Amino acid sequence: MMSASTISKLALAGLITLSIAACAPRRPVEGASGDTGAVANVPAYPGPGTGGIDGRAIGAGAPGSEQDFVVNVGDRIYFDLNSYSVSPEAYPRLDAQAQWLARYPQVAGRIEGNADERGTREYNLALGARRAESVRNYLIERGVPAGRIDTISFGKERPIAAGASEDSWARNRNGHTAIVSGAQ
Repeated sequence: MMSASTISKLALAGLITLSIAACAPRRPVEGASGDTGAVANVPAYPGPGTGGIDGRAIGAGAPGSEQDFVVNVGDRIYFDLNSYSVSPEAYPRLDAQAQWLARYPQVAGRIEGNADERGTREYNLALGARRAESVRNYLIERGVPAGRIDTISFGKERPIAAGASEDSWARNRNGHTAIVSGAQ
């Protein structure tokens, strides 16, 4: 069990990390071909005003609830095509997830790795597993106990956006943090 000072130190470290990440310059991500100079079509993360981890956003549900997690922290990050590397744009969201999980130590989660419809079933299952493991490792590095986070890959089997467009594919390349037990 973590002491109050340990939790405070983790929260402070998270805030410092968020501050540094917010100030870091963002470089454009090259498109899939690598030679066009186009920016990859990855969904944008919501900006300021979408709530914090304190449970005070409108419609956030009870503090420590699954709805609180989804509304105030965000439960999904996105990946570039054929990549399982966590992008710098996802760091603030994952840092906030780690802080929320530290605040509610009774909660257990499952990281679900997803891919777009392109590629074989086997390739996408393996890619989804690597994506889920990347998210899990990031959260563990931020202090979340490994025993509280499981992973699963759904590959291309559970798309969140219908269609065969760049926008749909970008939305379906994600890592979803699902709350599985212990939430209010």
